[in-house]
Amino acid sequence: MPLIELRNVSKAYRDPGSGEAVPVLRGVSLTIEAGQSLAIVGPSGCGKSTLLNILGTLDEPDEGEVIFDGESIRSASPARISALRSEKIGFIFQLHHLLPQCTVLENVLLPTLALAVKPDPKVAQEQAMELLKIVDLEHRAGYKPAQLSGGERQRVAVIRALINQPKLVLADEPTGSLDEANAGKLTDLMVNLVEKFGISLVLVTHQSVQAEKMISLFTLHDGKIV
Repeated sequence: MPLIELRNVSKAYRDPGSGEAVPVLRGVSLTIEAGQSLAIVGPSGCGKSTLLNILGTLDEPDEGEVIFDGESIRSASPARISALRSEKIGFIFQLHHLLPQCTVLENVLLPTLALAVKPDPKVAQEQAMELLKIVDLEHRAGYKPAQLSGGERQRVAVIRALINQPKLVLADEPTGSLDEANAGKLTDLMVNLVEKFGISLVLVTHQSVQAEKMISLFTLHDGKIV
């Protein structure tokens, strides 16, 4: 059974000036298998982030259906969707969005606070430290984000997305703020981690070098997958 199925998904937004509907996604169908890594590329404004938001249950399609792990999102309650998002989906953004007042360890543990059933704090901390060790940042656990390099902050953001052991990780231009060398290292890290944990990864990027490291590559053009 696929992890995610998009069936003829369409989405439009209202133009604030004219009030007219502006189509962003047009009948997009996409299947994502468990453990699959795929990249979505396309020009700026083509709907990549909108597609990612729908995959992450942060937005709803105007038409079509989203099936996540055998469950229809359209018929699920808001509480169920929120729980599904917390338990099964991890997010990585272009900006790390680490809380400046919290330590690295505290930032990694933040997603556990959204779980309906809270993990044992000691166990969660041990898991967080294991993840930090994997990315060679265990010695930075007590540091604040301002004390880290840009690459280190993004590595913290990556493992924060993994702390709840999700089935899917969505990465929206995660290397956009990094230089070429660090962008390559971060992409390799994401690929290795999702393979290690059997997680599906969807990467939205404009960098073809990073996109080609995924198993599958799709182009979004004029609101359609081509």
